[in-house]
Amino acid sequence: MATISVSQILTTSLIVLCFFLSNNNLCLALKSHKHSNHSSTRSPRWYTAGATWYGAPDGAGSVGGACGYGNIVEEAPFSSLVTGIGPSLYKSGKECGACYQVKCTKHPSCSKKAVRVVITDFCPGGVCLSDVAHFDLSGTAFGAMAKPGQDNNLRDAGVLQIRFARVPCDYSGEKVAFEIDMGSNPNYIAMVIEYEGGDGDLIRVDLQESGSGQTAGDWWVMNQSWGAVWQLNPGKELHPPFSIRLTSRYSGRILIAKDVIPTGWQPGATYRSVVNYV
Repeated sequence: MATISVSQILTTSLIVLCFFLSNNNLCLALKSHKHSNHSSTRSPRWYTAGATWYGAPDGAGSVGGACGYGNIVEEAPFSSLVTGIGPSLYKSGKECGACYQVKCTKHPSCSKKAVRVVITDFCPGGVCLSDVAHFDLSGTAFGAMAKPGQDNNLRDAGVLQIRFARVPCDYSGEKVAFEIDMGSNPNYIAMVIEYEGGDGDLIRVDLQESGSGQTAGDWWVMNQSWGAVWQLNPGKELHPPFSIRLTSRYSGRILIAKDVIPTGWQPGATYRSVVNYV
């Protein structure tokens, strides 16, 4: 006799609620979450969204955007193939670093080929707010959906209807990196976490300090400050080197970057680990 899990019952109940409330954002969120749980093992599931572009035609949109990545969005492996996203998918910054494939098919200049982009920014108003899902792509990413030599024609199209799918992130051999915020000091530390492969987003980050004090060996839970920035304010001096423990939002996989932030660490510096999800 077949059994039904609690999670199946809950998911079915939420889908019914979504139908009766006619809440498109809730329906989309449920679909995206269900897909994301299996994004590394199943073929992408495609949905419809609106798309615009901003910034320079061959640029990265803005300098870093709301997720806090800074100038690295212009460099490999991001290579300006980035996007701002509307509220339904941005989820108050929790989806910073998530990867999607986007493609357009209805404009004469569309190549119909998928382009992978990374969420690095937030688009809070206008069509980004009114559409069920909306991608405000960098000029580079928008043009990449075009046939060869027709990127300017496509950018002149205005608002496009596109197809999008959540996919795993693949940063071509890059390891997770930690860029220390300029406001950090011995009693407070904040960092941008970069290049997480696989799911591309995190549900939890913990820091372990070194030394022989009362809290040595304990894991401190960090708070997601905004975007891809995580912070810790323990009310005491922290003793490096620091190990960082990462928990993936959807797969639940845990990585530990052992002693990745060294003694003598500096605000503004970036420290690279030897671990990643893929």
